[in-house]
Amino acid sequence: MKHNNLPKTVLHAQQVRKSFGVRGNVQQVLKGIDLRVVEGEFVGIMGPSGSGKSTLINVLSTIDKVTEGKIFVEDADISNMKNAELSIFRRKKLGFIFQDYNLLDTLTVKENILLPVSLGKLKKKAAEEAFQTIAADLGILEIAHKYPHEISGGQRQRTSAARALIHEPSIVFADEPTGALDSKAASSLLGKMEELNRQRSITIMMVTHDPVASSYCTRVVFLKDGMLYSEVYRGSKTRQAFFKDIMNVQAVLGGDHVDTV
Repeated sequence: MKHNNLPKTVLHAQQVRKSFGVRGNVQQVLKGIDLRVVEGEFVGIMGPSGSGKSTLINVLSTIDKVTEGKIFVEDADISNMKNAELSIFRRKKLGFIFQDYNLLDTLTVKENILLPVSLGKLKKKAAEEAFQTIAADLGILEIAHKYPHEISGGQRQRTSAARALIHEPSIVFADEPTGALDSKAASSLLGKMEELNRQRSITIMMVTHDPVASSYCTRVVFLKDGMLYSEVYRGSKTRQAFFKDIMNVQAVLGGDHVDTV
């Protein structure tokens, strides 16, 4: 029986392990990760270089397969899906924001954003309404008919975010989304993501090395040597106070250092 007052589990990883290499030369990168993400969370994944954070986001987001363990997105076991089934599931249920934007240069901003719904059965009027809403939310309506080479890096990444969100996925995966942006563009993007997460309960998982970026999250999970090391929750704290909590864990854990939020 489901209790209505309990938050819905969107993603559940159970004893996830990932190894690379062949017999006699196997490197175990993930060593039994258990992780649950509920609807409306904005979860940051941090850890020193080599801790397994990129590998973790890759297996959770279906880009790579686990060696052992189970991953459920809502009620679907993605760890056992065949490639064709995974492709359909990915298109319908998942959103992706990559560091290098992954926009098609020959398409306009609007055409790039509409790509996920153009592959489905959404009617033209509904697609246009969805575009207008998400483009307005992300502040890119006025550049709808420009091409990627005509806009700034920050605008390109907001276009990428709009494309990830237009089909209302169950969860959005963001892999170092501010890595190619200057601090002003990064703050703008993260502020928009935080706002959408809060206002629309959009569930987001973000890998980042940057504690400033992580301070926009509602929870930050730290990895070390392929295992969960610690986690901190923002709760009712200010972003500045949460940033200090993140820095305290990072100081013990080791990793990149940023002085101010």
